[in-house]
Amino acid sequence: MTSPDPSSVRFPGPWEHLDVRANGIRLHAVEYRPEGPVDGASNAADAQAPHDRPLVVFLHGFGGFWWSWRHLMPVVHDAGHRAVAVDLRGYGDSDKPPRGYDGWTLAGDVSGLVRALGHTSAALVGHGEGGLGCWATATLHPRVVSALTMISSPHPIALKRSAIRNKDQRSAMLGPITFAQLPRVAEDRLTRDDGAEIAQLIEARSGATWRRTADYIDAVDRYRSAIRIPGTAHSALEYARWAWRSQFRPDGSRFLNRMNQRLHIPVLAFRGEDDPYVLPQPVYSSHDWANDYRVRAVDGAGHYAHEEAPRTVGPQLVDFLRALPGPRLLP
Repeated sequence: MTSPDPSSVRFPGPWEHLDVRANGIRLHAVEYRPEGPVDGASNAADAQAPHDRPLVVFLHGFGGFWWSWRHLMPVVHDAGHRAVAVDLRGYGDSDKPPRGYDGWTLAGDVSGLVRALGHTSAALVGHGEGGLGCWATATLHPRVVSALTMISSPHPIALKRSAIRNKDQRSAMLGPITFAQLPRVAEDRLTRDDGAEIAQLIEARSGATWRRTADYIDAVDRYRSAIRIPGTAHSALEYARWAWRSQFRPDGSRFLNRMNQRLHIPVLAFRGEDDPYVLPQPVYSSHDWANDYRVRAVDGAGHYAHEEAPRTVGPQLVDFLRALPGPRLLP
């Protein structure tokens, strides 16, 4: 079967698709704009134009792409923010270079994206490895980040410590991360049978309520297609490979040493109560790396609370953003 083209993730609708140069690569970013593009065309010049709305950037997790944030972007836009989601390096219609799937480079991508969008800072919202990008950008490029919202994304040091000390957390993560280290075999498993592995992964990690909805069926179909875009499976696995291999290399030690500092910006963390992949302990213990850290449990949701329970997550995210200093939001 023919592999999907990268442009297949450029869905029509109230979405303005932007090609943004950041940190030496091209990133596909999507802005929620129900009123349509400013000049009738989606381009980099639009992205870099001055904007009076404070920026919120959304970063997806493993196996996802910008579509993960379809529910939250309109809510954030309606509250007065500029809502932009991005395909991480290696995903969707973003460039897929052979290297750069590490915490250092991910932070550089996000920092460069914020500035390329014409802003000096942004609030970041992340899930999974997108959450790693949030923590890393806020620590390595602190002037660029005004606040963080994390979905099942503990601080990397908290997650590492929990995996070492807690056998349940270790058991939840060890199998998938270990399998990801196998070259070519892991890529084949992700892409065969029209991306069936992604469907199984999402089913195993999500709550029962979402799995009974049409939204779930549609989302899984889109993720199965997106993972089969040439180069995407390899890139997705490279993030997991770096996370594992860096534990035994000087680069990883340097990264965690740099990450071992407290943030002085507000951090809001969500965790689905039925999440079998990221357990409560690392989420709650992440307060050690943020002066202002709040946790919200989401009943009935699993690992994808932003997709499973947007009516719960969305209003709490908006309330959090409203309290930030800066331009006044819409009432």
